[in-house]
Amino acid sequence: MSMNEHDIRGLVEEVREGKLPRRSFIQKMVGVGLTAPMASMMLMHYGVANAQTAIPYKPTKRGGGGTLKLIYWQAAVHLNPHYAGGTKDQDASRIFYEPLAGWDTDGNLVPFLAAEVPTRTNGGLSADGKSVTWKLKRGVTWHDGKPFTADDVVFTAQYAGDPAAAMTTVNVYKDIKVTKVDSHTVKIDFPKPTPFWAEPFVGSVGLILPKHVFEGFMGAKSRENPANLKPVGTGPYKVIDFKPGDILRASANTAYHIPNQPFFDALEVKGGGDATSAARAVLQTAEYDVGWNLAVEDVILKQLEGAGKGKMSFHAGSDVEFITLNVTDPWNEVDGERASIKSKHPAFQDKAVRDAMNLLIDRRGIAEVIYGRGAIATSNFLNNPPRFRSPNTKIEPVNIDKANQILEAAGWKKGADGIRAKGNVKLKFVYQTSVSGPRQKCQAIIKDACTKAGIEVELKSVVAAVFFGSDFANPDTYQKNWADIQMFTTTMTQPDPQTFMEQYTSWELAQKANKWASRNLSRWTSKEYDDAHKAAQVELDPAKRAALFIKMNDLVVGDGHIIPLFARPRPVGTVNKLVTTISAWDNLTSFMTYWYRDA
Repeated sequence: MSMNEHDIRGLVEEVREGKLPRRSFIQKMVGVGLTAPMASMMLMHYGVANAQTAIPYKPTKRGGGGTLKLIYWQAAVHLNPHYAGGTKDQDASRIFYEPLAGWDTDGNLVPFLAAEVPTRTNGGLSADGKSVTWKLKRGVTWHDGKPFTADDVVFTAQYAGDPAAAMTTVNVYKDIKVTKVDSHTVKIDFPKPTPFWAEPFVGSVGLILPKHVFEGFMGAKSRENPANLKPVGTGPYKVIDFKPGDILRASANTAYHIPNQPFFDALEVKGGGDATSAARAVLQTAEYDVGWNLAVEDVILKQLEGAGKGKMSFHAGSDVEFITLNVTDPWNEVDGERASIKSKHPAFQDKAVRDAMNLLIDRRGIAEVIYGRGAIATSNFLNNPPRFRSPNTKIEPVNIDKANQILEAAGWKKGADGIRAKGNVKLKFVYQTSVSGPRQKCQAIIKDACTKAGIEVELKSVVAAVFFGSDFANPDTYQKNWADIQMFTTTMTQPDPQTFMEQYTSWELAQKANKWASRNLSRWTSKEYDDAHKAAQVELDPAKRAALFIKMNDLVVGDGHIIPLFARPRPVGTVNKLVTTISAWDNLTSFMTYWYRDA
């Protein structure tokens, strides 16, 4: 089925006139390759108001639910959302801080600190795509009792957009102008037409900070703020105690701005351990209510579900597990910096080596045998929304013979030790990832295939709290990427791929100068890629914009430094009577104020 702009406009008018239900329009758009979030954004672009999301919630009073217990086998190490280097820190921060709006599971924008979602009709969206005006919710207070106002929103943009602060969200805010219209209205001016305007102050990159708590710690002093460990937010829970890398305790915010919420009186987030132990603690013993990212072999998950105390759910977004073949040299310094962007990897700069590595990975076998419901083998880095999924790549079947032929033809000859070499460069690599049962099995399978091709691989597994931590003094973080091969999952927390695909742009390079706080950890860059991303930032035609993102995917995958493995639906375990609202387009904790326990 195909559909042109004229057809789409006709359907939009039918929705506007009430002739076509909004849900039917979204189903039609999904049928031609969009997702629900993209269809929802399209309606807003054409001036049709956002749907009034009715999130299920039965409780008729605040509190009374006891303690909600979550287990994160990767423990949070700080609670500042704007320099959160990993999902664990983003999720923990989201318990306390809120954005103006978030994305629900159907792709609708849901107001949190905003009074309403901006539209053409209410005057929030400009016709030229260069500005958006947000009206803020009144009567909201910070956890210390101070009022939430437009000053906090303006300040958050200044704080996060300051390059000296080295925030992971810097590129969302550094080029926009945020103006206070009145005490509860802000206007965002973009430097150019912006098709995806719902990025600043929205979702995981949009959490608002209190000006009075953070203004004394701007720029280079940002890491010194005690509030990085003791948050003062507007969210449903207030911090009681936080031990980085271990446990987080909070109590209900009795002044929370949504009536009858939260249901639970207290909150506990236990960190550390491993995914299998976390799955057992939810599904088998029900010691905890929610288990995050239970990346466990599916056969084990099914056995644990057999206890009858909990269940798994898999939330499809665009998260992807992938391998990076280092572009830079992680073992030698240039101007005092390992893995400097001025260096080249001695072996992986040869495309033949990268092509051979791609043939030594049995994506389908690993996905089916180890991950089951939790993985879909892919050759694309960008997998969802479907409109942006490239048809131009394919999964190469594992072929050790062909890998050997490619290496031999490129001059990589086996020595007496069986390891291939060319000149003084040997194919000896360190392959690192986080501690995780399935990941270590995946490493072992790939190492075995590499050995048969004359490549020696040393396996390295780093405790998740360290690997995904934000300590720029630690050599083992994934931001530093001081290994030859690295593997992890990157998450897409928005229904639009602009921010997700920005992680391969030159302006996002993680390096010593920005304390490795930017998002291009692979350090792969391409002028053609940069140009395509810049074009997508201002392209208002949905089809042309989709083509640009497909081009970006094909460029980064085709060069061979980035090897996608599996699309990863988010695996969450919950006890049977817990009712949750979970969106794959936002943080796990984004809608936890709506969670409750059924009688």
